[in-house]
Amino acid sequence: METPCIVGWGHTPFGRLDHFDLEGLMVESTRLALADAGLRARDVDAVFVSHFNAGMVPDGFPSSLPFGADDDFRFTPTVRLENACASGSAAIHAALDAIGSGRVRIALVVGAEKMTAADGPAVTAALARASHHREEGARGLTFPGIFALIAREYFARHGDHGATLARIAAKNHANGARNPLAHLRRDLGFDFCNTVSERNPIIAAPLRKTDCSTVADGAAALVLAAAPLARDFRRAVRFRSAVQVNDFLPMSRRDPVAFEGPRRAWRRALDEAGVGIRDLDLAEVHDCFTIAELLSYEAMGLAEAGQGGRCVDDGTVAPGGALPVNPSGGLKAKGHPVGATGVSMHVMAAMQLCGEAGDIQVPGAGLAGVFNMGGSVVANYVSVLERAA
Repeated sequence: METPCIVGWGHTPFGRLDHFDLEGLMVESTRLALADAGLRARDVDAVFVSHFNAGMVPDGFPSSLPFGADDDFRFTPTVRLENACASGSAAIHAALDAIGSGRVRIALVVGAEKMTAADGPAVTAALARASHHREEGARGLTFPGIFALIAREYFARHGDHGATLARIAAKNHANGARNPLAHLRRDLGFDFCNTVSERNPIIAAPLRKTDCSTVADGAAALVLAAAPLARDFRRAVRFRSAVQVNDFLPMSRRDPVAFEGPRRAWRRALDEAGVGIRDLDLAEVHDCFTIAELLSYEAMGLAEAGQGGRCVDDGTVAPGGALPVNPSGGLKAKGHPVGATGVSMHVMAAMQLCGEAGDIQVPGAGLAGVFNMGGSVVANYVSVLERAA
């Protein structure tokens, strides 16, 4: 059966966007996506909204907020999806399922988060709600703390990889500097990322500030269409595969370094797409912390356990390498407005496949992988995308 296609997208800049509230972010990305697809609101059969929130803004029931883009959205079926940092991919999967069922022909997916309206402690507390409260959140364990635990365990097994994490951060900052939509558009260099300083303090040992993704506002939207309709659009990107794998919520029930959920998701997605990891031309992966990108190299199959650093050292994941990873700058530099993240990653991949990525374009990109993760390696989504013929 032919799979649904991405036929349009919209993406706000990521960062501190004081001129937008949550509704404004959703409306802006919706308008951009509809214009890009050449559609009107009345052409959309259903809307799927991705939003995490957890108390960062008062809007707790945001599913109809995109309707502000066009009054003709009124009475369109709409639902909000939440799966921690993978909320965007959850919304995309819901749209794919609705199209696959035949109930929907054209779907709009909107992901948004307004994070900078809350202070630092409030954001930290909100994000901690994506952990297992009894064992983790209730003990005051924050997400930097959780991924610091993962990094310390990785170092204990495989040696100190602090310099490797700094190289990943430097790579993504250099990529983000070329992305006009990125939150942090500064090439910080390896030395800065590898040095603890007043501007780059330890957040949770061994993670430095440059090892952590940003608190940001932003929104992204996709228009999905059933395959027969996609032929009528000026360009389309199809899903070769779309896989979800969930693991136990408590970290005590998992090996935090094995990345078993992502590993299974990648294996299934590549198998369903009928390709190998070396067939991909680029990947956008969930680098909420640099240790997550390092472990992603191993989960993808680019390296054996403990050997992921070689992918950085030999240039495999750099621009011009065998498999550029996060040419957008990733969550590290592009930014991580939680509800928007998974949608944004698919937009970035689609732009690459259509040759519309500007200064971050991977030449000749024909096949892309996307890995979006929710929580501490709990909700894991992998997509393989290609330009439709």
